[in-house]
Amino acid sequence: MNNRGVKIKINKLVTNLLTSSSKYIEKEVLILVRKQELTDWFDDYGESILTYILLIVRDYELAEDLTQETFLKAFKNHNQFQQNAAIKTWLFAIAHNTTKDYFRKRNPIKYYLDFSFNEKDEQPLPEQVVLMNDENEQLYLAIQQLKPTYKQVITLRKLKEFSTQETALILKWSESKVKMTLKRALEALKEELLKRGHLDGLFRGEI
Repeated sequence: MNNRGVKIKINKLVTNLLTSSSKYIEKEVLILVRKQELTDWFDDYGESILTYILLIVRDYELAEDLTQETFLKAFKNHNQFQQNAAIKTWLFAIAHNTTKDYFRKRNPIKYYLDFSFNEKDEQPLPEQVVLMNDENEQLYLAIQQLKPTYKQVITLRKLKEFSTQETALILKWSESKVKMTLKRALEALKEELLKRGHLDGLFRGEI
């Protein structure tokens, strides 16, 4: 996938931000250093975060916009980064919150009634999701039928391969809640795949 367009937009916004806010260091030096840092983050994690958001919002242009917003928030709040977490975990936490904020602002009533994120949808997945992943499309279609909390925990733990501790940090849950929700989510997903006549390698080995 080519994320060059998103990166260009981010770099332009960051340049404007730094040019207007730098006080203590030569602006040119600060711009180069901070833009390189942001570029490194995007190169390492941009595609993974984009696919994560795309699985939730199911709209490629919107996913690009929310990915861009995620990295800009990370850039502006870099001082809040806690060294006891990995950069990737921190960025995914921002992506998660950015996506939640989008749904909350779009429809606050549904959000607070826990109907946020996407409702069940049998429409084909965006072509980009299928092309970006080796997983069978049936797995993603089945995941879309799950409740939002199940969808989130399966995506982070099984598809993005975060640890229980990292997933807890991203979702702001306890580790015990992550484990229990994952167990229930996998049971629900297995039932959904059975209905469709598909069982996936996700269920091989230890859950």
